[in-house]
Amino acid sequence: MTTDEVVEHFIRESLSENTRKAYRADLAHFAACGGSLPASVDLVARYLADHADTLAPSSLARRVATLSKVHDANTWPNPCRSEIVRATMRGIKRVKGTAQDQAHPLMRQDLFILLDTLGNDPRAKRDRAILLIGWAGGFRSSELVGLDLADIEEVREGLVLHLRRSKTDQIGQGRKIGIPIGRTRHCPVSALSVWLGVLSVENGPIFRPVDRHGNLQPNRLRSDAISTILRNRLAKAGIASEGYSGHSLRAGLATSAIKAGVPTYKVRAQTGHASDLMLSRYVRDAGLFDGNAAGALL
Repeated sequence: MTTDEVVEHFIRESLSENTRKAYRADLAHFAACGGSLPASVDLVARYLADHADTLAPSSLARRVATLSKVHDANTWPNPCRSEIVRATMRGIKRVKGTAQDQAHPLMRQDLFILLDTLGNDPRAKRDRAILLIGWAGGFRSSELVGLDLADIEEVREGLVLHLRRSKTDQIGQGRKIGIPIGRTRHCPVSALSVWLGVLSVENGPIFRPVDRHGNLQPNRLRSDAISTILRNRLAKAGIASEGYSGHSLRAGLATSAIKAGVPTYKVRAQTGHASDLMLSRYVRDAGLFDGNAAGALL
């Protein structure tokens, strides 16, 4: 392997596969719309203006970030740092607004309602473990499906799950997440133990596909399967599933914990959020009806 190939290899490995896919998709869209690299200031600004009505401001901002990284990586003059492009982006945000659709948090009471409807077939046992471990650990979907059997450590208080890599930890520093033994009928430790009994293997991914006949597959679940599983289970429980996704498990833990009075630093220790600022939307949503001004008057 040549020096250039070694450098290219490590640059490539500095990004997650999901990030690389997003970059490729962004650049493909830019090229399909007449863009070329390196891009001029006018070309990028016109691209933004042309798609202001069809793409969300957040999507456009991500495309600008992608273009900026590509130009920097190739030491080209970066049009995304120009005042024209920045002003165009500010104008789009001002006109269109920057509020983003957020996944509905799966609150504790709805989680319990959902779990009470699950049966005891292999797929139900897997889904119960997915929902409880995902919720209790505040996991992202990619983190949840990325867990291997080797990442489980049994301790007196419950389980320690070793998260080897995550969206915010691309260098693989790792993090430990404690999953305590539950005090209710829905214990995440017990649910995972039951699923591992069904799995009956010693290594490989924890969460795997189960076909309609109850047969386990050897491969790892895809990240988007978590959203599908949650929405299907919500619908069967009689809860409208629109607005829910795999992120609802993580959001549900954070919102429910804050609403229950858990200190934000404890919530961050579980979810891996870097600061209270990153938790601010959950704090805001959890407190919408606490001491509500209208509630004191009506």
